[in-house]
Amino acid sequence: SCNLPEARGERQAYPSRGQDGRFAVDWVMYGAVRAATLMAQWPEEPVLNALFELSAPCWHFVLRASVIYVLVMVLMRVSGKRAVGQFTPFDLILLILIGNAVQNGINGGDNSLTGALIMASTLIVLNYAVAWGSARHAGFRRLVEGAPVMLAHAGRVDHAMLRKQLVSTADFETAMRQAGCADVADIQRAILETNGHISIELRDKKSG
Repeated sequence: SCNLPEARGERQAYPSRGQDGRFAVDWVMYGAVRAATLMAQWPEEPVLNALFELSAPCWHFVLRASVIYVLVMVLMRVSGKRAVGQFTPFDLILLILIGNAVQNGINGGDNSLTGALIMASTLIVLNYAVAWGSARHAGFRRLVEGAPVMLAHAGRVDHAMLRKQLVSTADFETAMRQAGCADVADIQRAILETNGHISIELRDKKSG
């Protein structure tokens, strides 16, 4: 609450023009006194401190972000390559819900800017580490991303593999059209890549 004289209902004395011509000097002195009064009444703990004050030790946020990152990665890995490659309106809804679900798990109820910076930095470092490991070690890349899967070979489609990889017939036909393939017999190889994209190699060596 304000503790100024005006707030207490007291009459405030303002400088008045005197005969000695010190009117401007009086106003400068008055302003300095008022500024000093306001500074003295400033809260001992400014509100800005709450924006940067952590509610838990720093390593808590690093641990939480790391665990959630690994957990989400495992869930996306289990969901299959095709689920990752597709991005339908339902996938957008799922992405939003996952973000809301893991939010409290990451920040632990902390709303400080410092905590957000720590968690964002941790996620970026983890993502860079995964990308670095995937680029340099084939085994690690296979663990994180999986391996390509053959869906069709020499004009024959493996329907059992399509069902296992959650690839519908409509999706496979769409990939055929994008590759300029009019007939299954023209397919040399059809591969489900690790990013969920279906690449088709035609028997005349044209690839899509």
